[in-house]
Amino acid sequence: MSSYFYILRLNSGGLYCGSTRNREQRYKDHFAGRGCRTTNLDLPINVEYEEEYESYKKAFRREQQIKHWTRAKKEALIKNDFNTLKNLSKRRSKNK
Repeated sequence: MSSYFYILRLNSGGLYCGSTRNREQRYKDHFAGRGCRTTNLDLPINVEYEEEYESYKKAFRREQQIKHWTRAKKEALIKNDFNTLKNLSKRRSKNK
């Protein structure tokens, strides 16, 4: 059964990461303010990004990974700007 990782753009301009087995119902819940506390307080305005996985475990793993990314990295992923994403993903060395 397919599962999905997704990113929603919120009314405030923020980004919400989630995963689900039933994307249509989950999106309906989010847009109605019933999806979770975050989207209850700050309604989504658009589904910005989505990836399909063969298992919920993999979709949830992806959610946990991207949830900890910077906003710049999430925006690069949404835009499919893989050069920027690669540059933002490089480890920054400390000046000595």
